[in-house]
Amino acid sequence: MSRWVLGLITASHPEPTMAVTAVAGLLAWGVGHPPASVAAVAGTVAASQLATGWTNDALDARRDAVVGRTDKPVARGLVGRRTVALAAVAAALATPLLALTTNPVAALWATAGLVSALLYDWPLKSTPFSVLPYAFSFGTLPAFVVLALPGAPAPPLWLVGAAACLGAGAHFANVLPDLADDARTGVRGLPHRVGATGSRVAAAGLLLAATVWLVLGPPGPPSALGLAAVLTAAVVPPLSWYAARISARPSGRGTAAFRAVLLVALIDVVLLVASGRLV
Repeated sequence: MSRWVLGLITASHPEPTMAVTAVAGLLAWGVGHPPASVAAVAGTVAASQLATGWTNDALDARRDAVVGRTDKPVARGLVGRRTVALAAVAAALATPLLALTTNPVAALWATAGLVSALLYDWPLKSTPFSVLPYAFSFGTLPAFVVLALPGAPAPPLWLVGAAACLGAGAHFANVLPDLADDARTGVRGLPHRVGATGSRVAAAGLLLAATVWLVLGPPGPPSALGLAAVLTAAVVPPLSWYAARISARPSGRGTAAFRAVLLVALIDVVLLVASGRLV
């Protein structure tokens, strides 16, 4: 049982799942949700993330086995592909049910974000449009959080746009460690077509654009905390990638780019909430 549970946890892509769920919870608290509603928002986003991660590993099991991905529990035999697929279905069904504990309009956007993420897993992952599900699904996250408030107020465009930029940047960063393995198994999304250098530039540029939008979007002059977030977004990705490059092992998988995105996203949200300029 412990092996099976460990396999499911690992197959869920725990780092991004926890990070995105934490971002959703912080946003919900920042826009004024009461504790029960914060829990509903975070639970919905966690279920959506689990469904997406488990679906990804279930669909990619054969490709992961071909390229010897020892970090993937299905490819290692730690957990069965069918088990992961069933867990993905359960999480996908739970997402709209949890979202409905807020209101129907918010639930619609939460479900749309999940459907978009699943469309990335198949069939858009291997197309030039692979970035679109990331941008749309990340954009729906703050939309869901704001719409889940009483009266379903319209989410500010700057918040949705910043999240979409962040999602697009996350896509380019997330694919970087897998470019060679993906090439061997026929995966050719947009990052594969622009190459490693182009993907790094795109990830850094989109991350900076997202942060600038978060700082300049709300009414009033930018705060000192916001300017600090812009500086962080400009400095953290290149520094983390450089550090990973000089310390990389030949057989290792560099995940510094994606972790930099997660770090900056969390810092952005914390500073944004602290500045009180969400909605």
